[in-house]
Amino acid sequence: MNKREVVFTVNGETRRVLVEPRRTLADTLREECGLTGTHLGCEHGVCGACTVLVDGQPTRSCLMFGVQAEGASIRTVEGLAAPDGTLNPLQRAFWENHGLQCGYCTPGFLMLATWLLERPTPLDEEELRHVLSSNLCRCTGYQNILAAVRAAARELDRWTESAPA
Repeated sequence: MNKREVVFTVNGETRRVLVEPRRTLADTLREECGLTGTHLGCEHGVCGACTVLVDGQPTRSCLMFGVQAEGASIRTVEGLAAPDGTLNPLQRAFWENHGLQCGYCTPGFLMLATWLLERPTPLDEEELRHVLSSNLCRCTGYQNILAAVRAAARELDRWTESAPA
């Protein structure tokens, strides 16, 4: 096995791991870093369950090799809550609005929504639906996921009402 040393930051912690060049970032995070919150669904980049933030951008970690993360700053679902386990506003909104059922797709939705809420421009209904439609959920019908992100956006003062059609 021809492994390469890769150094990156995950959730604020510098990690130095040995990775086979063919191993995906998702597998690297799960197996080398022990961060199993990043889920693998389709492994083709379609479902979004493996979405993480790489250098601030949503990334399908099943489509990126671990060696490509050299020097990158990565955020996973494990990095959203406070160190004492207190949920952040988005996680709390998912809980309060029943934005999850089986929970398998939830980490990908949380990371994608985190990206939306951290951008400098406020979020509106059209953009919310457009962006979240890139991730798949087989359980919820999306309504509660949308309600959860809306609630978090309002709490964080990141929501703007869309102009009437």
